[in-house]
Amino acid sequence: MTMKKLSRKTEFYILLIIVALSVIIQARSGKFFTGNNMVDLMRSLISPGLFAIGMFMIIVSGGIDVSFPAVATLSVYIVTDAMVKIGYTGSVVVPIILAALIGIGFGAVNGLFIAKMRLPALIVTLGTQSVYRGVLQGVLSAEQIDVALPEGYKAFGDSALVWSVDPETGMTSFLPMAFLVLVVALIAAFIIMRYTMLGRGIYAVGGDVNSAMRAGFKVVRIKFFVYCFAGMLAAVTNMVRCSMMKMVHTTNLFGMEMTVIAAVILGGTSLTGGTGTLTGTMLGTLLLTIVSNSLILLGVPAYWQDFVTGLLIVAGTALSAIQARRAMQRDDTRPNAKTAKAGAA
Repeated sequence: MTMKKLSRKTEFYILLIIVALSVIIQARSGKFFTGNNMVDLMRSLISPGLFAIGMFMIIVSGGIDVSFPAVATLSVYIVTDAMVKIGYTGSVVVPIILAALIGIGFGAVNGLFIAKMRLPALIVTLGTQSVYRGVLQGVLSAEQIDVALPEGYKAFGDSALVWSVDPETGMTSFLPMAFLVLVVALIAAFIIMRYTMLGRGIYAVGGDVNSAMRAGFKVVRIKFFVYCFAGMLAAVTNMVRCSMMKMVHTTNLFGMEMTVIAAVILGGTSLTGGTGTLTGTMLGTLLLTIVSNSLILLGVPAYWQDFVTGLLIVAGTALSAIQARRAMQRDDTRPNAKTAKAGAA
């Protein structure tokens, strides 16, 4: 019975793929399960993992957001540029809070058009992405900030939770304190989605808006919340990322939206909303991180890494669709379903 239940979950198959891929890379390179590689993988998981949490909540609610790279970049640039101009020398906490507030504001713009005015989420976020990029590159004439980056950013990026040293080469790797931000965000999202009426409302709205309204859920407020939350998380994520990179780049996040959306879908979240788990989202993100970071240990060229990534996305989406179809068929074959259909006839 346990195996039957597991076989119905996308997370089970994603985990099997991760294990198989890890074993293959280890057998061919002998480097996958080294301390350095494990630390580097966890470090690489921080940014896409944080972005994926916000995207997961939006997709479960039945929406989509392709504007978060622009929201993240513009929020952090505005704050960092201001910090540089005033000669700020304090902790990174204040810039993070300010960026989060700006991110909430940008997310609220998306939420206003999508939740209140009921405009298509994809069209709205495509539009706001272009607007934010235009403000960044046209109005602000944004340029890369590196040398002048406040010391608080660099100190946060250099703070380490774990160090690892390769005994053969002497190379060192460290897991930054920023990993705790991912842990805190995961815990917060898990509590919201699992133990609150807001979380139940997000699933209900994604499953069927009309049924959610009849059940008493405030659909507009719920949709507005998820876009504000995702905007805040996007800004915090990029602040963390820039601290680790010790620079604020104005373009290198653009294009990441497709990878993050793919990770969420690969983890079993339905693109139409209503179903999905944070566990699956993190496993999907981890799988794509392994593909992009660790295939180099096998000497696989970058274009083949893109090929493998695309293949995994298609396979994961197909698997989710097949499982959803099987679930519908099981529901249709239940005695209550047959009786209901007979009664309706």
